[in-house]
This record gives sequence, structure tokens and C-alpha cells, in this order.
Amino acid sequence: PRVCVVGSGPGGFYTAQHILKHHGGALVDIYEKLPVPFGLVRFGVAPDHPEVKNVINTFTQTARSERCAYYGNVTVGRDVTVPELQQAYHAVVLSYGAEDSRVLGIPGENLSGVYSARAFVGWYNGLPENRDLKPDLSCETALILGHGNVALDIARILLSPLQLLRKTDITDSSLAALACSKVKRVWLVGRRGPLQVAFTIKELREMINLSGARAVLDPADFTGLESAVKDAPRPRKRLTELMIKTALEKPVEMQATAAGAAALREWGLKFQRSPQEVLPSADGRRVRAIRMALTRLEGSGDSAKAIPTGDVEELECGLVLSSIGYRSLPLDPAVPFDSQRGVIPNSSGRVEGVPGLYCSGWVKRGPTGVIITTMNDSFDTAQSVLEDLQGGVLDISPSREGFGLVEGILHSRGVRPVSFLDWEKIDAAEVARGKAAGKPREKIVDPAEMLQIIGH
Repeated sequence: PRVCVVGSGPGGFYTAQHILKHHGGALVDIYEKLPVPFGLVRFGVAPDHPEVKNVINTFTQTARSERCAYYGNVTVGRDVTVPELQQAYHAVVLSYGAEDSRVLGIPGENLSGVYSARAFVGWYNGLPENRDLKPDLSCETALILGHGNVALDIARILLSPLQLLRKTDITDSSLAALACSKVKRVWLVGRRGPLQVAFTIKELREMINLSGARAVLDPADFTGLESAVKDAPRPRKRLTELMIKTALEKPVEMQATAAGAAALREWGLKFQRSPQEVLPSADGRRVRAIRMALTRLEGSGDSAKAIPTGDVEELECGLVLSSIGYRSLPLDPAVPFDSQRGVIPNSSGRVEGVPGLYCSGWVKRGPTGVIITTMNDSFDTAQSVLEDLQGGVLDISPSREGFGLVEGILHSRGVRPVSFLDWEKIDAAEVARGKAAGKPREKIVDPAEMLQIIGH
């Protein structure tokens, strides 16, 4: 059987890996719109978390299997359609992730100085589409809307000492911008309370221990929570206890750094505030503050809803980063799509009403969870494909040409795919450039330059 996977992030690679491992004859082709593979492992994981990127080694083994092929620089839905892929393969799995951001839907969100977390992360991680972002870091106070791990990542990058970032694979241009940054205070604001934060204890602890930055948590926000969290699941309990402990600690006057005490940076969590409007500067162009509606919680635990109380406050800031979630987009008119939930309607990864079409990763279940969540989810979809192959649901009697058919289509449309060997040349060039600068790699951010390196 010939199987094709659309998307080379964790969702795509884990799906391919599971099918290859458990079906000795299956051939899997992976399509990716960028010349370079690995999706959010390359473009989402924070530069100072290199250990999380180790899964790339596993993905590389999968891609090097003689039953697997990688075709980068191919945009499915434009260069080749999903129905065309269905003619070429026995099964098609869509694992293209979430390539958009949820919008705030409030006045002023298009002012200069307001960015989506996705674009900001893409900028410091070298995602080609965000390479020209040029965020304005000339203000002292930044405000991040959202209480997830991505929000903490951004806060950490904004406040990290440069010598820590210099040893990572953060892009050269963002490192230069951060070196001139005036940001010294970061507020992370959420609509709900401390019991509803979505970040994990590992990320919070890392932020609390960040050198040269102090945590500012208001003890009043945590009143009575110790008893409320008594019977909560252990991860939630430990996370809340760490926030309470941090809030109650007397701030130790931090050792004056060599640059003098003025270099002190701080960050904090603000709760039960919902953004109403981004307020402009006097010239009407830039962000000056955000008007927040104060909220009260109805219900408890994860299902608690934030209801506006009628009171408002203004938080001054010169930089706003909206980290309220990623969003998947429809890929091809031939594929059913639930635009309310931003997912492809499916049952265990089988796309509803379209036999032979599957989905895995964020486009299957929504943009939540970490790499391990996506791994389990992808294995689940791969299992559905294997069951359908074994149970005769997928008819594999007609032989399918796979890439043989697609290659002709791409050629007729002037598209030249990039192979995994090509990627390894780009990879080697990045590592060599990084070595010269004492970094693990210097990412190439311009696709034209990537294609030039491989002689396309």
C-alpha cells in the first residue's frame, strides 16, 4: 500500500513512523510546503529548549527509511490537490497542523505594536513567513494575553540574559533586536484565575528561576486556594502551590549585576482580566495601553467561565502579544472542515464521509498539548489506517503510482520538490554557520536561499 502524509511536523512524522513500523510493506511519502522539515519542532519549540528538539533524530531515522520519501517545497491544495493525491495513493493522511492564530476580535488589535504569539515565535525561530516581522521592542512594558506555555516561552525570551540566548539556535536578526530591547517588565494576563492557567510546572519553574528577572505575584490572587486545590489532580496541585509559594516569598533584593541595579527585570501574572480594547498612542498609530474588563468566575476547575463584572482598568504597555491559541485552516475544498472548532471532522482520525482520507495532530484534535500528546494522537490515527488496510476497508488491489503520478502533476505546474538529501545539505550549511558563531546552528530564514544552497 502507498500512503501519503501531508505535513512534516510531529503529527506527520509520528504517523509515518507508526505505519512503517507496523506494516512491513507500506510505502510512505511525506509532503511539506516548506523546503525544510519538522514543523513546530523547528519553528515552535523555544530556542533555549534544545532537549525538546531531540525528537528530530527519530524523525530523521524515519525519513531515511528506504520505504519513506520526503517531498518538501510542495504546497498541497495549490501545487497538488487532495483529490489528485487520493488518485495516487491508497490512503492520504492530513497532518498539516495549525498555521493561523485565533484573533482577539477587539478594537485596536491592528495597531502597530500588537502581534500574535505565533508570528513572534515564528520570528525568533526563523519561520520564513515571519522573517520580516521587526517587532518594536523600544518600550519598557510588554503585555502577553494568555496563560499557556507559549506565553511563558515568549516572556522568557524577552527577559533572558543575552549570554543565554547567544548559545541557542535563535536567529541572528532576532538576537540583534533583543540586544537593543528596552523591555524590562512583562505581564501575562488571563481571563480566568490561577486554577485555570494552562502552562505546566516545568515552564513556570524555569521562569521563576530565570537569572536577572524577578517574579511579581500578588498574594491576594491566591487567597483560599490552598484548600480549594486540596483534592485537585497532583499536577494542578503542585503548580498552584508553586505559584502561592512564589507570591508569598519576600523579594530578596537581587544581587546588583555588573551593569548596576537598574538592569533589574520583572514579570508577573495577572488574573481575571479580559481584553476589551487596545488603546492607541496620541498619534493614533501605536499601542499605548489595553482596556481590560475585570471578570468573575462562574463554575470551577477547567470548565470555569469568565464573566465581566462591569468594572474596567487600563494596563499601560507598548507591546502586546496575543497568545490565545493557534488555529487550523481548511486546506482543500474537497476536505470537510469544521470552521467553528477549526478541525477536520473525524472519528479516530478517519475523516467523516471520505473513505481513505485521515487526519492527525492539531488539525485532528485542535491546537493543544505537547509533542508527546501529538505522538499518541498520531499513533491512534496510524492504527486506524493499519486496521483499514488489514480489514479490507481500503482496497489495495488497484496499484497506485504514488509519487510517480504526483511528479508529473508538479512538473506540469513548475514545482520542484526538495528531497530529504537536499534538506541534509541545508542542515549542514546551517550547522556550519552556527559553529562559526558558537551556536548549534544559524537557521536560514529565506526559502530562496535554501533552494540556492541545493542548486534548485
